Amino acid sequence: MSSNNSNLKLVAKTKILNGGPLPTVIAGPCSAESEEQMLQTARELKKDPRVSIFRAGVWKPRTRPGMFEGYGTAALEWLKTVKQETGLQTAVEVANTSHVEEALKYGVDILWVGARTTVNPFSVQEIADALKGVDIPVMVKNPVNPDLQLWLGALERLNQAGITDLALIHRGFSTPNNKPYRNHPKWETIQQIRSLAPGVPLLCDPSHIAGRRDLLQTVCQQALHLGTDGLMIETHINPDVALSDASQQVTPENLNKLLTVLDLDSVHEANPEQLQDLRSLIDKLDNELINILFLRSDVSKRIGEYKRANALDIYQAGRWNQVVENRLKVAIETGLDEGFVKAIFDAIHQHSMGIQNEVMSSAPSMQKVEE
Repeated sequence: MSSNNSNLKLVAKTKILNGGPLPTVIAGPCSAESEEQMLQTARELKKDPRVSIFRAGVWKPRTRPGMFEGYGTAALEWLKTVKQETGLQTAVEVANTSHVEEALKYGVDILWVGARTTVNPFSVQEIADALKGVDIPVMVKNPVNPDLQLWLGALERLNQAGITDLALIHRGFSTPNNKPYRNHPKWETIQQIRSLAPGVPLLCDPSHIAGRRDLLQTVCQQALHLGTDGLMIETHINPDVALSDASQQVTPENLNKLLTVLDLDSVHEANPEQLQDLRSLIDKLDNELINILFLRSDVSKRIGEYKRANALDIYQAGRWNQVVENRLKVAIETGLDEGFVKAIFDAIHQHSMGIQNEVMSSAPSMQKVEE
């Protein structure tokens, strides 16, 4: 990954963020299903002053054909009615020139480029070309796969077309092991993309990361602690009957409860002493971790000596499979990411094998090592 920052030309004040001390909250249904569904949801959201933008999926890029793919232009008429009645800003996803033209025609306030589109430079360029000469904010979701250059490239293409009001949306990545989430958050990418695109607001889409209502609070809190500028949360007047992504949507009432539990005020209050205390705790834990690794390495050495004395092979497949199974079981029970824990123990195992191999090599009667 390149470490060079992008020379983006940005507006001094984005229309996407609410301009206040609290994070921006974007809410609305995954899909626009009817005018009544849209209005009922929007009316309830309007009661919460923390919500400033109403989102809705008008064109739904689905993984397989035959699934609900949205009502298109008809839904834009409903969105226009929502804006007129509630005064909320409106936002929709666009994936091609036709989408852009229709959205602009119906007065949509904010556009976003979805994860499946960001991954394709041809599609992003088509959208950028359609937006030349247009003054409208555009948000860009990360690509489905963890490729920060594609994400940055999408921003640059839009910026070169004259779009200066830009924002990023972190919605997680598709990886071989996403459990327990729908998409792996890969939280480290937040700092990485910010270093590549400094000054660009970054929001989080916890709905697509979590994939489940019961995980939303955890994801939201983590995103806010990492300093994201806002949240895009899928909200439906009756999620259980939603035509798409029912399990990850919440009612406006439950969104209100979620935002209240998150205590948004305290998240954005600077507290240097609290930060220092947390860093001191990290230092202490890291020192303990290093000490434990030292003790474990010493035990590995003694195991190597035992194997050498008893002419045993270094690699014991049955034992290692048992170790992995047990450790991952504990990781899942404690809520740790399974892939993260497996990667750590794979590295520990390789280090242990190296220690034992060194012990075996130091003996004249070294047994052949089984690979």
